[in-house]
Amino acid sequence: MNTGTKIVFALMALALCPLTLGAQFKSGYSELGDSETVASFKRHVSTISAAVMEGRMAGSEGEKMTAEYVTEVLRGYGVDVLSGEHGDPFGIRQENGDTLTSRNVCAFIQGGDKSLRNNYIVIGARMDNLGTGTMMVDGREVEKIYYGANGNASGLAMFLELARMLQTNRLLLRRSVLLVAFGASRQSFAGSWYFLNRAFSDVGNIDAMVNLDMVGTGSDGFYAYTASNADMNAMVESLSNELQPIRPTITAVEPYPSDHMAFYDKQIPSILFTTGRYAAHDTEKDTQSILDYETMELELEYVYNYSVALANGPKPIFNPSEVVKATGGASGVIPYYDCDVKPSFLGSTDPKVFLQKWVYSYLRYPEEAIRNGIQGRVLVDFVIDESGKVRDVKVLKGADPLLDEEAVRIISGSPAWKPGRVRGHKVKSEMSLYVEFRLERKGTRSFGLKK
Repeated sequence: MNTGTKIVFALMALALCPLTLGAQFKSGYSELGDSETVASFKRHVSTISAAVMEGRMAGSEGEKMTAEYVTEVLRGYGVDVLSGEHGDPFGIRQENGDTLTSRNVCAFIQGGDKSLRNNYIVIGARMDNLGTGTMMVDGREVEKIYYGANGNASGLAMFLELARMLQTNRLLLRRSVLLVAFGASRQSFAGSWYFLNRAFSDVGNIDAMVNLDMVGTGSDGFYAYTASNADMNAMVESLSNELQPIRPTITAVEPYPSDHMAFYDKQIPSILFTTGRYAAHDTEKDTQSILDYETMELELEYVYNYSVALANGPKPIFNPSEVVKATGGASGVIPYYDCDVKPSFLGSTDPKVFLQKWVYSYLRYPEEAIRNGIQGRVLVDFVIDESGKVRDVKVLKGADPLLDEEAVRIISGSPAWKPGRVRGHKVKSEMSLYVEFRLERKGTRSFGLKK
């Protein structure tokens, strides 16, 4: 069966047998209450992870058909597709001397700011998966398909719906957006390498990259990985302080190696959004039934907001020293939340334990502050070095000199912590805490402190 016949067959099956294709969903009737976005997610995932795609191995007919589907959907959403009907092909030389032909799909949304529209953010997702394999059942060989519903039909589905949202709201964008569905990602990120080194000539004007890989199991967590890039992390934190439907957890441990790595090698600030590894990863059980589409919709809204902020905000800076700091091999100080193993006090990594067991147990409310009814919160920043000693204590936001001085004194006198670690190395880590001084009754020595 040729490629055209296969994809026509797949689309006919989707149109004529919706209940059969939807059999892996929670129930046949539950789809009646789906939002338009969830319905679109299900349509994309069911097509991309269908048996006819045969697991989308790099260079296979299934990967090519996936590229054709992505192209068709992007065009249907009004996005300007830059690659051809079958994507942008490239070759990979195999160990046996043969050449494997894979492809990327590239699309473009023009930014509206005259000074920034020639700068880009890239939004990417991988198309390929493991393909097929054989196993012995009752003494006979049986072919199994690695459907890859979460790896990475889920990321592609979100990629397509994000493209739709950005295209609809393109007048809000200052920078231009490049949308790239990468082929042969599992072949050492060949598609992203080809895009950066052969296909796209204006790499120097790519200001940042957003990667979507395995985003369908959000009930187990939603994560953002930036290789400890301070600006990209700050944007995550800033958005999380606003009203958002879901908030990703910043992680210093790379959840999954993917195409963002090729961009990081080019010193382009990058962020991976993912729900992380899961039990069915790289097995034939990675089907639509494991996906949490409702949480995916919440993730999509957050990623859209992040992408718009990235397209409109200051250019994030790539600091090469962050790579060294992330390995624990330099004298630089890294944020508390970027540690693989966070610093711990009395066996707990929860800062509240430090406040309760040390700060609020031994803090002395200044007599003069009591007499004058002075109370407030002091934001104190400090470093826990590789030996666990607290040092470099300073006030970031004071309440009153009397309270500030006491907050610095009590934290400076802290017993040793167990230091944080990144990739097995002890590191200097920095954290900031509020110390609250609160009087129960003015003019008495009684005071209350929030934990």
